[in-house]
Amino acid sequence: MATKEEAKSESTALRAFSVLECVVKAGVPVSLDDATHACNLPKPTVYRILTMLHEAELLQREPLSKRYIVGPRMSQLAIDVMQHSTVRLQCHAVLQELVDEIGETCNLTMLDGNEVFYTDRVETPLPLRLHLEPGTRVPLHCTASGKIFLSQMSEKQMHRLLGKGPLTRYTDKTITDPAKLMEELERTRQTGVGTHDSELFDASVAIAVPIADQNGRVYAALAVHAPSARMTIQSAMKHVSALQRAAEAIASILTPAPRRKEETINPHGEPSAKGSRRTV
Repeated sequence: MATKEEAKSESTALRAFSVLECVVKAGVPVSLDDATHACNLPKPTVYRILTMLHEAELLQREPLSKRYIVGPRMSQLAIDVMQHSTVRLQCHAVLQELVDEIGETCNLTMLDGNEVFYTDRVETPLPLRLHLEPGTRVPLHCTASGKIFLSQMSEKQMHRLLGKGPLTRYTDKTITDPAKLMEELERTRQTGVGTHDSELFDASVAIAVPIADQNGRVYAALAVHAPSARMTIQSAMKHVSALQRAAEAIASILTPAPRRKEETINPHGEPSAKGSRRTV
């Protein structure tokens, strides 16, 4: 039986996790009042927890406000979990099947700060390809996955990450004007497809689709990439359906739908209705 000190420690840890979860899931900077209301805890308690999480670099403060966002230590933890958990093998298998179907390199990415982070990638067997390792980081404004993530943000959030511009130029096709990028992002929102047309790497093309949880919150992206000698943006669009199916498969692995309370697991490892009998 837990002592009073152990119970108190457990309660504090769960409260801290609740506040951390609130900031992570918000998707926008969170104020002290926001966290207090969302967690239904006393304001002084939430303030102490936020301060502790900030000092531990699990959260960080926005430079020009008193709001909290995910900190570098929390971002790295999320990446480490993704790269070393068993779900990575399941997601990798989906990527491999997608590459076998499409014939071109496919990658799984997540947003990390103001960059796109490659969590996994399966290369095409074809000799002409752009080789990038998992763990690679690329800019947001000139990549297919980056445009997926940016399209989910408000203009204020986007400017907070990218600055007011002009944006960094990497090729002759890089969009450096924030206003033109906003037009591009509107197309991405309407189509649900992000594109890269030689904007970061010359003579290369990519398209990406979002990966979302049960509430529609986009937390990752899935992309196909190829040399422009083999694929154009127009020809890449024929792979959208395959990408979307794979994205749904990965979402079911990373953020599975919660099991209904009336369901139980039968001896064969399959969900079954509570109270039902299995005959043999």
